[in-house]
Amino acid sequence: MSCVNLSTWGQTCSMLNRSRSPSFNLLRTRPISFVSPKRRRPNSVSAILTKQETVDEQQREESAKPGFNFKAYMVHKAESVNQALDAAVSLKDPITIHEAMRYSLLAGGKRVRPVLCLAACELVGGSESVAMPAACAIEMIHTMSLIHDDLPCMDNDDLRRGKPTNHTVYGEDVAVLAGDALLSFAFEHLAASTVGVEPARIVRAVEELARSIGSEGLVAGQVVDIHSEGLTDAGLEHLEYIHLHKTAALLECAVALGSILGGGSDSEIEKLRTFARYIGLLFQVVDDILDVTKSSQELGKTAGKDLLADKVTYPKLMGIEKSREFAEKLNRDAQEQLVGFDQEKAAPLIALANYIAYRQN
Repeated sequence: MSCVNLSTWGQTCSMLNRSRSPSFNLLRTRPISFVSPKRRRPNSVSAILTKQETVDEQQREESAKPGFNFKAYMVHKAESVNQALDAAVSLKDPITIHEAMRYSLLAGGKRVRPVLCLAACELVGGSESVAMPAACAIEMIHTMSLIHDDLPCMDNDDLRRGKPTNHTVYGEDVAVLAGDALLSFAFEHLAASTVGVEPARIVRAVEELARSIGSEGLVAGQVVDIHSEGLTDAGLEHLEYIHLHKTAALLECAVALGSILGGGSDSEIEKLRTFARYIGLLFQVVDDILDVTKSSQELGKTAGKDLLADKVTYPKLMGIEKSREFAEKLNRDAQEQLVGFDQEKAAPLIALANYIAYRQN
């Protein structure tokens, strides 16, 4: 994998521009192996002093298509997703496991991934109802990843979306099982609840989802991330590998599922896939910046935990200002992928890219 040229910003990794088949295949052909160093857990976090950057909300909204109300769109779509999630995972026996599943699934959150799925479906001519089961499946899997990520054996976090993490409420054993249950039910819900779509597209969507979260997707990014704590020689290529898999894979899957189920052509699916890969990397660059510039109260999760875990981050390798420049570049490149689509229908995706770039939590 080629890494970003920091001196010119002239080229983004060749992997981002690679045309791919519907299957998820971002891994190198040469395997990567890691020797896990002893994890260092310092007693205190050294703050990175940076100039606080404030972004005017009106400026962000104006960067989307004039007349498009992004805030109203997000509120409307998030409400639809929340209602669908509430209906999909009901409170039934065994009560404890379903309470734990619902606790994290319905705890709030921006619903960026399911909204991406719905917006991509509508962009290629589909309807919200067609993509809603897939959107819910994406959010179930995202929630599973958060529950497991917060466990003591992983990031050992006690705050998520402004609330105590799942394992601090229900215990580690139930938290693990709640994540497992959400993972399995996501596939059941996608396969059984999607209507009005030809079976071949549903099968393709199921395959897409499985690949995005398995050993060639989300899990790959997670395991390399775990083994990277305390590494002193990790560079941008290494960091990009982690986040193209750990973060971008699920965002990419969201738009791929939406465009597949919405009836998109192969070329449309690939352009939207590339768009999502850019904003997936963008999401993580911004996340890394926020982790060292915002408080836990502002973020709704523990701030500074990447420093505490001695993780490799973009600010650590590039500095705050270069990280911000990189984020701007990724946003521009992402939006270039939407040229050629109906710009009125593309407005939600354009606004979502800007939202990810300029979010404050």
